[in-house]
Amino acid sequence: MIRGLIFDLDGTLVDSLPGIATALNHALDDIKLPNHPQDVVETFIGDGLLNLVTRALSPDHSNQQNELLSAFQKHYSEDWKHGTSPYPGMTSLLEELHQSDMPMAVLSNKPHGYTVEIVESLFPRNLFSQVRGHQEGYPKKPDPTAAHQIISDWNLKAEEVAYIGDSTVDLATARNGDMTPLIFSWGYGTPTNFPLLDSVDDLRNAILKAS
Repeated sequence: MIRGLIFDLDGTLVDSLPGIATALNHALDDIKLPNHPQDVVETFIGDGLLNLVTRALSPDHSNQQNELLSAFQKHYSEDWKHGTSPYPGMTSLLEELHQSDMPMAVLSNKPHGYTVEIVESLFPRNLFSQVRGHQEGYPKKPDPTAAHQIISDWNLKAEEVAYIGDSTVDLATARNGDMTPLIFSWGYGTPTNFPLLDSVDDLRNAILKAS
């Protein structure tokens, strides 16, 4: 039985690729390096900001990692606002689930400050009991430590919680943490050989079936 829901952010609740790609290419412009098409930037997403900028650099420019990271942070603070939006139907589903008193949280590998800012800007207040991005001292997904802290706060067991995501990292997080994986087909780094959800209605039906 599913009694709690933990959501990934990028590629799950929101389409954030346009904002990430814009900020990354603005940052690359700043340090005079070539840009990447959006579909290539998509392959960089999922394992946190440091991995994003590392993957954007060729081996010949790996020593510019910190420079690119700083430039990206400067641009992303503005660029995400013009290239990030909830997936169609997601907000109404979250409101519906909130009315059912099922606890919900967000857990992302995106830096904590950006995660909180995006959720607070794009979704109604009080939908989520916790919103957690990556913070120093905490392991990133697919380590389930942060998810288990959320579950403990809810006084639930891991097997009573679904982890909802879009990527191989999210699938591994759910499996590593003994949670039920519910994975969308529309995000970044989509897993293969796993049954995927193709719509918000698919998610609603999966939750209702297991609740």
